[in-house]
Amino acid sequence: MNIITQTADGSNTLYNETIGEHYHSKHGALQESKHVFIDAGLKFAGTKKPEISVLEIGFGTGLNFILSFDYCTQQNIKLHYTSIEAFPLSQNVIEQTGYAEYVPAKIWNDFISNYNEALKSPQNLSAFCELEIPHITLAKFNTDKKFDVIYYDAFSVQHQPEMWSDEIIAHACAFLKASGTFVTYAITGKLKRALKANGFTIEKLPGAPGKREMLRALKAER
Repeated sequence: MNIITQTADGSNTLYNETIGEHYHSKHGALQESKHVFIDAGLKFAGTKKPEISVLEIGFGTGLNFILSFDYCTQQNIKLHYTSIEAFPLSQNVIEQTGYAEYVPAKIWNDFISNYNEALKSPQNLSAFCELEIPHITLAKFNTDKKFDVIYYDAFSVQHQPEMWSDEIIAHACAFLKASGTFVTYAITGKLKRALKANGFTIEKLPGAPGKREMLRALKAER
């Protein structure tokens, strides 16, 4: 069961009773999504590119996606967005988040009207956006595609340790292009070592509200 709760910046998140954790920071769901994934990830990697591909680990409520869709539409960037979600939320639950108020009505409507179909196959939401949400675990996910950016937005290591093992991090990073960008809200010594072992350069950045630091890593050029 998922319970809607308000975070410190006024935006909502969900509390996942099965996992025992919120989908976003209680210090501000909207602020965290913008700070970690849009500003440190998408804007950093997508500057002056006509198109960009994102692999998100954990679609959750769709907040990272709709903000990415909105930004790319404003910048005339074609967005190819793949988001792995083993336990997708219902459309009804997503509609109850209140996130429609954070993007233009057309962005929200293009998303929500195609959400259920995107769980089955890639959907063209607009001239600027393609979305697919593979209903699968990361461990079982495979594709020939290579991505410009990875949003690593799994639940925390305390509640979902299997998502932060050296093996699963290596598996995820194999889908990233050379010189690609990996961003996450978390930063631990174990994660840094795992990324370095896979040829990444690590950056410590100021964290979103409630966190001192976050991590951005750049994959080595071939």
